[in-house]
Amino acid sequence: MNIIIALLPAIGWGVMPWIVNKVPNSRPANQIFGVGMGATIVGIIVTLIQHPAMSLPVFFLSLFSGALWTIGQIGQFISFTRIGVSKTMPISTGLQLVGNTIIGALIFGEWKSSHDYLFGIIALVIIVIGVILTAYTEKDTDSGMKATGRDIVFLVLTTVGYLAYSTFPKMVSANAEAMFLPQTLGILLGSVLYLFFSGNKAAFKEKASYLDLFAGISFGIAAYAYIISAQVNGVTNAFIYGQLSVIISTVGGMTLLGERKQGKELLATLAGLCLIVVGAIL
Repeated sequence: MNIIIALLPAIGWGVMPWIVNKVPNSRPANQIFGVGMGATIVGIIVTLIQHPAMSLPVFFLSLFSGALWTIGQIGQFISFTRIGVSKTMPISTGLQLVGNTIIGALIFGEWKSSHDYLFGIIALVIIVIGVILTAYTEKDTDSGMKATGRDIVFLVLTTVGYLAYSTFPKMVSANAEAMFLPQTLGILLGSVLYLFFSGNKAAFKEKASYLDLFAGISFGIAAYAYIISAQVNGVTNAFIYGQLSVIISTVGGMTLLGERKQGKELLATLAGLCLIVVGAIL
């Protein structure tokens, strides 16, 4: 049963890109608003069932971290349209792994010994190599989904939102379930602000936004399952299993979403995925 719980985050996060890319006429604006609505629905249901104790400082800090998460997710959704899911997800996941590891080691002192630094640095190098391989595109490809330096820089900059989302909760001593609802409300708030300031207010009325709500429910279930998995399996095991989402989303992009890869490009992508997972385990 614990293994099933551990795999739920990977499944929920992994299928989210499939859902938003299968919704007709869905744009990044529709996608982020739909995810915000769906995640908030899950947050409300969980809070009504669990009744976690919540203080105002924790509420507002969690709300802010959820709003920052939308920066990273908007970056992903825009990148889906530029370079495809099968390139965006491994690159984005690799950047998050590297960023969170460096923050954990340098700011929170999670690397204690020379053993930690040795394997940590080796892991980071392996992940970076994996990211480079997944970004590889053959020159004669006709897919139109080549990852340029500009695309990589865009993902690096927007990934800062993900890093802030995962870092802020470490700064407070609070139950993860107490932070869950305000974080999902923050995601909804961030999505609304994005629609207003990006000139996409029409997305509030578009059907695609409400169909993308199911992607938000998938995200919300995965995020809550991760909290439970961390409790029953330990944070390390929950984290490693959660990284399997990159395999689900990338393989789905190459099959269900028609992002075909052949020859060296396919081999490079598969090899890169393997290295990212190995780096996550290390």
